[in-house]
Amino acid sequence: MAESDTNTTTDFIREAVAEDLATGRYTWVRTRFPPEPNGYLHIGHVKAFSIDFGVAEDFGGQCNLRFDDTNPVKEEVEYVEAQKEDIRWIGYDWGDREYYASDYFDQLYEWAVQLIKKGKAYVDSLSPEQIREYRGGFGEPGRESPYRDRPVEENLALFERMRAGEFEEGEAVLRAKIDMQSGNMNLRDPVMYRILHASHHRTGDKWCIYPMYDWAHGQSDSIEGVTHSFCDLGYEDHRPLYNWFIEQLGIFAPRQIEFARLNVSHTVLSKRFLGQLVQEGYVSGWDDPRMPTIAGMRRRGYTPEAIRAFMDSVGVAKKDSLVDMALLEYHVRDDLNRRAPRVMGVLRPLKVVITNYPQGKVEEFEAINNPEDESAGTRMLPFSGELYIEQEDFREDPPRKWFRLAPGAEVRLKHAYYITCQEVVKDPQTGELVELRCTYDPESRGGGTPDGRRVKGTLHWVSAPHAVDAEVRLYDRLFTEPDPMDVEEGEHWTSFLNPNSLEILTGCKVEPGLADASPGSRYQFLRLGYFALDPDSVPGKPVFNETVALRDTWAKIEEGRKGRRNRS
Repeated sequence: MAESDTNTTTDFIREAVAEDLATGRYTWVRTRFPPEPNGYLHIGHVKAFSIDFGVAEDFGGQCNLRFDDTNPVKEEVEYVEAQKEDIRWIGYDWGDREYYASDYFDQLYEWAVQLIKKGKAYVDSLSPEQIREYRGGFGEPGRESPYRDRPVEENLALFERMRAGEFEEGEAVLRAKIDMQSGNMNLRDPVMYRILHASHHRTGDKWCIYPMYDWAHGQSDSIEGVTHSFCDLGYEDHRPLYNWFIEQLGIFAPRQIEFARLNVSHTVLSKRFLGQLVQEGYVSGWDDPRMPTIAGMRRRGYTPEAIRAFMDSVGVAKKDSLVDMALLEYHVRDDLNRRAPRVMGVLRPLKVVITNYPQGKVEEFEAINNPEDESAGTRMLPFSGELYIEQEDFREDPPRKWFRLAPGAEVRLKHAYYITCQEVVKDPQTGELVELRCTYDPESRGGGTPDGRRVKGTLHWVSAPHAVDAEVRLYDRLFTEPDPMDVEEGEHWTSFLNPNSLEILTGCKVEPGLADASPGSRYQFLRLGYFALDPDSVPGKPVFNETVALRDTWAKIEEGRKGRRNRS
């Protein structure tokens, strides 16, 4: 990183890396992002790999992608490929530096044997339940296993038998011999290897013993020459263990630096809990647009630029906090405002017949695609004597300061004419509103009139004969509470799932140019919000996901709730 580069982001992590280079602790910078391929990545992971790739980029270094594939029971190739796609979509690339912890299984095994020979590891035959019991607790010292002082040769023979598949799962483990009295629970003879009779997605059936994360993590970093290992605060107490392994083996020592993980309101950022939502059918899949996964956000219409801007605004901290989802939505709106074409769609259509418009006549109006981007150009919109407007844009008995359509009221149709409501048509059986009959002012084409009169209300619309039927999926917060994990005794976090997080509207009407839009295309539906075309779409039958509303209505609702609570 050049000293003259004054625009580079700085934080305590980058300051530490700069100091390491200045003092000669390291002469290069190499970081890594080590996801477990047991689920889809979520926005919390974006913070982690933004730091990993960002720091490497800032200091002219490299960032490796290394999959921590040490648990074949939960890992799938699908997750590996999905995670790679997500990282690339956000805008990062690891070049030819794609690695797997399984690449190092042979070396890790040899190092484990080395520790056994030094008397620093042993095979324990306690059951998993006994190991937990002997481990003790906080403020309660641990007890040494009766198998802790097995002779080195016996440990070597047992470890080889573990590898040969002579034991069932849970019959034996390899443990480091450190300190069962340590105040740090991670140093109380942690398990290094356990038996898993499961096929691995890369190594097949070669192994039936697999390294624990804490054993594979630091050594994998060392093998790859990683100088700086960035972890969330949950791994701060693990650092002494990683250092102990490195020191006992006498190998290259990376530096671990911890940061506060990202927590976002009204959702959960844990692959385990997100996987539970998928498995139990609360959502349609890992890429459900309500999910905080990268795949879900991409499907919903979020842009990588907006997500990266959000990460920049959140920054890097040493203390955990809860970031309001509204901040992420702000950045999504800000980015889409600049790049999304404007179109017209009617979600809950109400038919309007213009009684004085020449029968069969069709006109075209030129519409600007994006006022924020001149290069986006214009498009032509068909206009006819039968239109659709939003049901909520009409009130038969309007309140004060109502500027939309009402009996006798005049409004402007965006890009087109002024119309006045003359008659309300209802279903004689149900009394339900079915149609409005209006007149138009032919002199008001384009939004002005010879007499100079102005109207305050402007409505979006779609020509009925040209409209394309569409399905629109509206989304709300996945959870009703800002922190779903903050539950009282006897409650479960799933009780805070929002029953109204998804509303599916059919029979929506959109302008004809959207009939063959490509999945992933993003638009601003005028006066409504931003929407993205879902992969469920087929030609002529588009399905749109609501990306984000034009305004944050949730904050207003929450504020109203607070006010009611304060008054009660």
